[in-house]
Amino acid sequence: MCQFLTSLVCRVGRRLTTPVRHTASNLISFRQISGNSTMRVLAPPNAATLAGKIEAVKQLEADGFAGAFLPSMAHDAMTVLALAAGETSEIELGTYVIPTYTRHPVAMAQQALAVNAAAGGRFTLGLGLSHEVVIQDSWGLDFSNVVRHMREYLEILVPLMRGEVVHHQGEAFEVHSQVELPDCEPPPVIVAALGPQMLRVTGRLADGTALWLAGPKWIEEVVIPEMGGAAREAGKPEPRVIAGVPISVTADPDGTRERISRAYEMYNTLPSYQRVIQGSGADDPAGVSIVGSEEEIERELLRWREIGVTDFYAAFEGVDAEERQRTREFIAALAPSL
Repeated sequence: MCQFLTSLVCRVGRRLTTPVRHTASNLISFRQISGNSTMRVLAPPNAATLAGKIEAVKQLEADGFAGAFLPSMAHDAMTVLALAAGETSEIELGTYVIPTYTRHPVAMAQQALAVNAAAGGRFTLGLGLSHEVVIQDSWGLDFSNVVRHMREYLEILVPLMRGEVVHHQGEAFEVHSQVELPDCEPPPVIVAALGPQMLRVTGRLADGTALWLAGPKWIEEVVIPEMGGAAREAGKPEPRVIAGVPISVTADPDGTRERISRAYEMYNTLPSYQRVIQGSGADDPAGVSIVGSEEEIERELLRWREIGVTDFYAAFEGVDAEERQRTREFIAALAPSL
């Protein structure tokens, strides 16, 4: 387990000058996933309890899924994944996603490095802004200038996780710090970037995006050009494109779409998702979902792969529990051929 030695330096105090260089070559790296020609399949480890979530991660690994990516709801996602790391050996573990506003980038760097060390290099840190209704209305924090916030957050976080000295004086943050954890490898960072400005920040400073309810039209016309172009300008590899939508193998597509519309109706009230859903040519979350027969599902997933999606995040749906389980089993069997 990592021992944290974090030096927070005041403007009038001593300045840090020597960066730490990470040389943990035995750790698995997922940074080059986006260079693969196949599309990996990820899934959420859904369960109500902490023990249940850990068991769900273990089952996803046993079923052959490439990654278990946990939303930041209920139990703290990074804590759950650190515990699940000790019960698994191969599956990628990621957050989908953690709001940045409640964790200072220094604290985020500490925890992310520790989780990645516990996971043997299998951890991916997914970050996001969340929404005004959560950050400002519920938590009482300022939600203005969100692009600036994420840009400065990444400008601090990413070099900190590399062990570098950071002196950052911006409008959102002032940080003079170094996180010295020589036995911890920095995890890849993905950002829930939906709009053009956030996608450009992500392409320049992070390793990819974690999309939700973005259809092929939006991905092909907005996500890949904006994020990929910024990455190339910064001299970085092509970024990872993780795309998640509800998916269901069903003999009752109309009934399933009705269920999805009801279950995900809150996204119709969030401006960022409204823009993406409409930009995908749909009216609501059901319109961007993948619903149909096994043949239709396979054909649609191959289409997503062809436009440049590197990872598909499968939110299993159906009119009942049996249909959701059948969908999960079919996707697990199909995944190696994608």
